[in-house]
Amino acid sequence: MNNKKKERIYITELIEDPPISYPMYYTISSALKDNEFLLDALRAIHLSDFENLKTPKNASEIFASISVGCFAIYKEQYVVGYFGGKLMHLDSTGWKSIAVTEDIFDLDNWLI
Repeated sequence: MNNKKKERIYITELIEDPPISYPMYYTISSALKDNEFLLDALRAIHLSDFENLKTPKNASEIFASISVGCFAIYKEQYVVGYFGGKLMHLDSTGWKSIAVTEDIFDLDNWLI
């Protein structure tokens, strides 16, 4: 199986008539295409449904969640994962490094 192959996952494949339709798709690896943790995080963002998520009490909770295969949400608009020792956020072109700014350290910007 070639895990390096990139695929697009369209929001309309996950949600019929999504209230937030931008970006229209995300570019992810074939290995992540069926990852329910990732798909649930994308659904939460595009439905603005954060009811089942919580604000972490400390940074350790973010990393503990990510280390078991879950994905965090940053500023209610980015899915965040931890790959190759880096925090990465997902956009339409794929995974991008997160810039370290003051906002990163504000736990109110995170949901797990």
